[in-house]
Amino acid sequence: MANAAAPSPPARHVAVAGASGLVGRCLVARLCADPSVAQVHALVRRALPLTHAKLRTHGVDFAALPALPAIDEVYLALGTTIKVAGSQAAFRAVDFDANLAVAQAARAAGARRCGLVSALGASARSAVFYSRVKGELEDALAALPFEALVIARPAMLRGDRQALGQPVRSGEVLWGGFDDALRLFIPRGLRAIAADDVAAALVRAVPAARGREVLDSSAMQGAAAIS
Repeated sequence: MANAAAPSPPARHVAVAGASGLVGRCLVARLCADPSVAQVHALVRRALPLTHAKLRTHGVDFAALPALPAIDEVYLALGTTIKVAGSQAAFRAVDFDANLAVAQAARAAGARRCGLVSALGASARSAVFYSRVKGELEDALAALPFEALVIARPAMLRGDRQALGQPVRSGEVLWGGFDDALRLFIPRGLRAIAADDVAAALVRAVPAARGREVLDSSAMQGAAAIS
């Protein structure tokens, strides 16, 4: 009787930008645990307190990125707020410029698929500056020659930023309390969502995606429990 074929070795090499953030750390953990992933390159501005045999951490200046190692997929989770950044220009430098620069560098390094953490209400035509920048980034990424672009548009995120050494976002805290009290009465797409649900949905969708796919917040609720 013929021997059963040996399992294929892990083949996917991926990069995560913003790996020290709320969703970014969840992405790194899930990708490292994925048996089909051979290596995870974490692009960060500060040290990442995670270790794993598959993980390679790269401290980078997102305004002057070096050439990236060969990769198949890139996950973009860089983000801030205008309050934390200090100005609209500084916010745009992170949420638009840095994410786009990583995407371009990833494409040059061979990446064929891209996953983006965007936001509910993102639209290049929005009158709200935050939402407009998010939408402009989505459109800029769609113009790059990726085989697939998966865009996650979560509602307000749940997660302990303080434990990660990040500034607490008052909007998340306020909405989280409101959500706890009235969750059953809030439409599913507007409910606060765990950062790991967003990461789980992206990690599941990106490898098989083709073209542009949008994951809305309602569809991502509970993704971590079923992945």
